[in-house]
Amino acid sequence: MAPARRTKGEIRRRLRARRRELAATRDLTADGAALAEHLLADPPAGWPGAAPGTGPTTVLSYESLPHEPPTAAVNTALQSAGHRVLVPITLPDMRLEWCDLADPDRTPLGIDSPTRADLVLTPALAVDTAGTRLGQGGGCYDRVLPMLAEGTPFVVLLHPGEVTDEPLPADPHDVPVALVLTADGWSRARA
Repeated sequence: MAPARRTKGEIRRRLRARRRELAATRDLTADGAALAEHLLADPPAGWPGAAPGTGPTTVLSYESLPHEPPTAAVNTALQSAGHRVLVPITLPDMRLEWCDLADPDRTPLGIDSPTRADLVLTPALAVDTAGTRLGQGGGCYDRVLPMLAEGTPFVVLLHPGEVTDEPLPADPHDVPVALVLTADGWSRARA
């Protein structure tokens, strides 16, 4: 008899516990600086901000939670380089509204902001080697990723060791991940 397939909820609980343990062993300040350096020193192909002289771009990012790979240094570095950084405001229905991180009033800019993004940094609990991303379960980014203009690079930020060989459950609406960035550098989730 084949073993029972784990539900997404069971996998998320296991991954969250593993992440808490992993984060407790990491120097998150150093990890944040490393993420920022990797992103700006060796940016993803297709991001207009990667080419010299192209000017500022709009980057969708997020403000990390305590156990997530830290984004404060990434967001600051992007802003210092002249890029506009938009971060989400989660609405009651789990859609994401966006605001400019530089705006102290957090004025909403619209749920359609992803359509104007040049680069997207997304959270996840893990990504498998086939490019399946497993998020927190609210479906927020499952709504955002299909909104991106064709060719807009999106990058999943993870801790080192969170890309897994274990296949993660995928739904038909899931957008495959190509790029993962950790404090150790870039990796391709799929060929």
